[in-house]
Amino acid sequence: MKIIVCLKQVPDTSGKVAVNPDGTLNRASMKTVTNPDDRNALEAALTLKDQLGCKVVVMTMGPMTAVKMLQQALAMGADEAVVVSGREFGGSDTYATSQILAAAIHKIGLEQEDIVLCGRQAIDGDTAQVGPQIAEKLHIPQVTYAAKIEKNEQGLLVRRALEDGYMTVQVPTPCLITCVKKLNEPRLMNVPGIYSIDSKTLTVLDYPALKDEPLIDVTTIGLKGSPTNIFRSFTPPQNKQSVMLQGSVGETCRQLAQILADANII
Repeated sequence: MKIIVCLKQVPDTSGKVAVNPDGTLNRASMKTVTNPDDRNALEAALTLKDQLGCKVVVMTMGPMTAVKMLQQALAMGADEAVVVSGREFGGSDTYATSQILAAAIHKIGLEQEDIVLCGRQAIDGDTAQVGPQIAEKLHIPQVTYAAKIEKNEQGLLVRRALEDGYMTVQVPTPCLITCVKKLNEPRLMNVPGIYSIDSKTLTVLDYPALKDEPLIDVTTIGLKGSPTNIFRSFTPPQNKQSVMLQGSVGETCRQLAQILADANII
């Protein structure tokens, strides 16, 4: 049994966002972090590994700079890492991305008891489409918005978080689960895990490695093949400023009142 966790490198919202002339994000020039929901998916996989002794494989699609993110996942306890990287994949929308990731999962193999875990959605797109689309392309069942995951003889018992409550679903394996923040609290890297990184397998799947996969249609990947068209993408102007009020409570209240009066708010 193995668990494949799809991770995404997303822009660090505390830094500057760079946009290419074609409207896509310039990911190579930005500070990045692991997508928050994906960290919960990774923690769910590592928890099941602690309980069942299964293998955890982390996978991402992006530039080779994403290897650092995968190394952090290995230091947390993942066993193997796969990076899907190629110029031909650049600029892919959710449809193309799910196709490429599904082909990569098919390439490494999906057995009867295997599980694919994804975060609910990425903070740079908020579409929540890639995970479900991967499941559809692999023809496996899916459960979204998982707030609790338990392994049993029939497969997985998943508690889904809904707007007004919860729904408990029994799903057979292989399957795909998308995870929400309330599922768990992600663990940190540990010293033995950091020292073990070099002994773990890192596989690179480029375009030549995947172009002949049956799930790949070379005409619908990358920026040119993506059915989604970007109308406009830009960095919002920074036009807000803050003022620090200093002094006693009475003095700061008077300063605040004056500022509000000057702005015709009071």
